[in-house]
Amino acid sequence: IVLGGAIGVAREDIVLNYAAARMTKAVELARAHPEAKLVFAGGGGNLLSPIVRTEADGARLLFLGLGLPESRLVLEDKSRNTLENAVFTRRLVDPKPGERWLLVTSAWHMPRAIGVFRKAGFQVEAFPVDFLSAGTPADYARPYRKASRGLDIADDAFKEWVGLVAYYLAGYSDALFPGPRPAGAAR
Repeated sequence: IVLGGAIGVAREDIVLNYAAARMTKAVELARAHPEAKLVFAGGGGNLLSPIVRTEADGARLLFLGLGLPESRLVLEDKSRNTLENAVFTRRLVDPKPGERWLLVTSAWHMPRAIGVFRKAGFQVEAFPVDFLSAGTPADYARPYRKASRGLDIADDAFKEWVGLVAYYLAGYSDALFPGPRPAGAAR
């Protein structure tokens, strides 16, 4: 299951943004697991304006253009946010006990996404991509070459923290900061 937020369509061209790793990793996983369906969840993030071409439209064009057969694609094209991604995708694919579902989204978005999928009753395994750091202590001491990039990252981080708090307070997630389940934990 790949969450939107990485793709769009402009003038009939596919447009990938800074979260493009969601899409490239999805194709890599699909090729590594030819028996699996590739589910994409994303109508568009604009709650106020009508959408002409959905993110799912762009995902379909990209996946087909990269050689994946249409028979493997499951496209959820109504969701406008992470909560709707979870609820609408669960309804669409109707997961069965024992099935394994990977959730592909940006690492910085994964805690909120995994929390809302769990709360929606959809047990998924986190498959984070698009990390913004190398995961070393040196990351904390490294200044950004461009102040605007640092501000972009701070803006994304602020949005995610507000989203985590809002989803928790609204009851869309059972944890303020959902993390991976311990090995052997009940699902």
